[in-house]
Amino acid sequence: MKICVTVDGERLDARQGQTVAGLLMSSGRVSWRTTAGTGRPRGLFCGIGVCFDCLVTVNGLGDVRACQRLVADGDVVETGAADEKR
Repeated sequence: MKICVTVDGERLDARQGQTVAGLLMSSGRVSWRTTAGTGRPRGLFCGIGVCFDCLVTVNGLGDVRACQRLVADGDVVETGAADEKR
Protein backbone atom coordinates (compact mmCIF):
# COMPACT_ATOMS: atom_id res chain seq x y z
CA MET A 1 0.00 0.00 0.00
CA LYS A 2 1.40 3.39 -0.98
CA ILE A 3 1.41 6.29 1.43
CA CYS A 4 2.52 9.91 1.06
CA VAL A 5 5.36 11.44 3.07
CA THR A 6 6.77 14.97 2.77
CA VAL A 7 10.57 15.18 2.88
CA ASP A 8 12.10 18.65 2.99
CA GLY A 9 8.96 20.02 1.34
CA GLU A 10 8.87 17.37 -1.42
CA ARG A 11 6.00 14.86 -1.47
CA LEU A 12 7.24 11.31 -1.92
CA ASP A 13 5.38 8.04 -2.31
CA ALA A 14 6.40 5.46 0.27
CA ARG A 15 5.37 1.92 1.05
CA GLN A 16 3.73 0.92 4.29
CA GLY A 17 6.37 -0.75 6.51
CA GLN A 18 9.24 1.19 4.94
CA THR A 19 11.69 3.01 7.19
CA VAL A 20 12.48 6.70 6.77
CA ALA A 21 16.03 5.68 5.79
CA GLY A 22 14.63 3.26 3.19
CA LEU A 23 12.48 6.01 1.73
CA LEU A 24 15.38 8.47 1.61
CA MET A 25 17.68 5.93 -0.02
CA SER A 26 15.03 4.85 -2.53
CA SER A 27 14.64 8.51 -3.54
CA GLY A 28 18.37 8.64 -4.33
CA ARG A 29 19.70 10.23 -1.14
CA VAL A 30 22.78 8.62 0.35
CA SER A 31 23.35 11.33 2.96
CA TRP A 32 20.87 13.66 4.62
CA ARG A 33 22.72 15.52 7.33
CA THR A 34 26.22 16.75 8.09
CA THR A 35 28.34 16.54 11.21
CA ALA A 36 28.36 19.61 13.45
CA GLY A 37 32.13 19.95 13.69
CA THR A 38 33.42 19.22 10.21
CA GLY A 39 30.34 19.30 7.99
CA ARG A 40 30.98 15.78 6.73
CA PRO A 41 27.98 14.04 5.10
CA ARG A 42 26.09 11.40 7.06
CA GLY A 43 23.29 9.00 6.20
CA LEU A 44 22.72 5.33 6.90
CA PHE A 45 25.69 3.71 8.63
CA CYS A 46 24.80 0.90 11.04
CA GLY A 47 21.16 0.45 10.06
CA ILE A 48 20.21 -0.94 13.49
CA GLY A 49 19.84 2.19 15.64
CA VAL A 50 23.20 2.03 17.42
CA CYS A 51 24.88 5.05 15.84
CA PHE A 52 23.54 8.56 15.29
CA ASP A 53 24.45 9.09 11.64
CA CYS A 54 20.91 8.85 10.24
CA LEU A 55 19.16 11.39 12.50
CA VAL A 56 16.22 13.34 11.05
CA THR A 57 13.26 15.31 12.35
CA VAL A 58 9.84 13.66 11.94
CA ASN A 59 6.66 15.63 12.57
CA GLY A 60 8.64 18.19 14.58
CA LEU A 61 10.38 15.62 16.79
CA GLY A 62 14.15 15.86 16.41
CA ASP A 63 16.85 13.22 16.74
CA VAL A 64 14.78 10.42 15.21
CA ARG A 65 16.84 7.52 13.88
CA ALA A 66 15.74 7.16 10.26
CA CYS A 67 16.79 3.50 10.21
CA GLN A 68 14.36 2.66 13.01
CA ARG A 69 11.33 4.88 12.30
CA LEU A 70 8.65 3.45 10.02
CA VAL A 71 6.96 6.01 7.81
CA ALA A 72 3.29 6.78 8.29
CA ASP A 73 0.91 8.45 5.87
CA GLY A 74 1.24 12.22 6.16
CA ASP A 75 4.60 12.23 7.96
CA VAL A 76 6.71 15.34 7.54
CA VAL A 77 10.44 14.57 7.52
CA GLU A 78 13.12 17.23 7.69
CA THR A 79 16.72 16.29 7.02
CA GLY A 80 19.63 18.14 8.57
CA ALA A 81 17.37 19.77 11.19
CA ALA A 82 18.54 17.44 13.96
CA ASP A 83 22.07 18.70 13.39
CA GLU A 84 21.04 22.35 13.72
CA LYS A 85 19.46 21.77 17.14
CA ARG A 86 22.76 20.72 18.76
